[in-house]
Amino acid sequence: MKEKQEQVLKKSANANGSAPANADNGKSVKGSRKRGFTLLIISLILVIASSFYTGWAKQSTYQESRLIGAELDSVKLKISKIESGKEEGNLENLKHTKDSLSNEKLRLERPYSFGLTVLFLAIALLIKGLYNAIIGVHPSQAIDTKRLAMAGLMAALCYVGFAFFKIDIPVGTEKTAFHLGNVFCVLAALLMGGYLGGLAGAVGMTIGDLTTAYVTSAPKTFLLKLLIGLIAGLVAHKIFKLNEAHSKKYVVGVTILSSICGMAFNVVADPTVGYFYKIYVLGIPQEIATVFAKMTALTTSVNAVVAVIASTVFYLALRPALKKAGLL
Repeated sequence: MKEKQEQVLKKSANANGSAPANADNGKSVKGSRKRGFTLLIISLILVIASSFYTGWAKQSTYQESRLIGAELDSVKLKISKIESGKEEGNLENLKHTKDSLSNEKLRLERPYSFGLTVLFLAIALLIKGLYNAIIGVHPSQAIDTKRLAMAGLMAALCYVGFAFFKIDIPVGTEKTAFHLGNVFCVLAALLMGGYLGGLAGAVGMTIGDLTTAYVTSAPKTFLLKLLIGLIAGLVAHKIFKLNEAHSKKYVVGVTILSSICGMAFNVVADPTVGYFYKIYVLGIPQEIATVFAKMTALTTSVNAVVAVIASTVFYLALRPALKKAGLL
């Protein structure tokens, strides 16, 4: 009789949708957070190594680039005087000298900018490593090859948007630009979340700086583009749960709001951070940094409007296909 009663109880439990105790234990194990220390150790080593490299580069190659820069400014002044008729001289030779000095200056600036960029990347990884070691991550949050491939694609699009779709605006010895890089930086955060999307945008835009005349802006670019992605991703996915099923009107509103939040931060932070970065990190005179900050505020505002509109359009167009493919 007891065996029959136990069988009846088991059948009724299964009928009500209850799971066996072992199944519950399996789910709790599967859904539990797993702590990891690998990223923390790697990032610590990277922070130490990049700090030493950056200090060496600042004291050696970057100081040489400052001397080349002073010579380059003198040559540019002579060229402008000859072109205005105030002085006489061999204009062709001076222009050739200017190009040679510009290339040499960029070559000498690159190690310092590269070291700073790697240091910022290492710090970002260190923060993530601390999170993994203290809080842990769910197994479902592990990055698979598809997401890595998408991150690489978005980084490439950020690079192309900046390197090939820009209009340079000289400001003294520096430059700013209208470009499309921010479009894909925000789009990456909308598609993949703040951290991975922000890293994709930061890496792509930073490579764009390091391979063009914007070498000295690379560290600042990495930091700001990462923060753009984190902010846009936080609003879209953590606050409004954009990846879940919602009405079309809701998705449109959240996409626009997330893009605006990311770009509003950039409009304020880019000229402000850039001002202090140029004075205290690059050693540029305050007068030039002030003029550059004002011009940057203009170009950043225009870039922000374009980024909000274009990233929203792209995301809404791509969302159905990516959701069907399981890539959101």
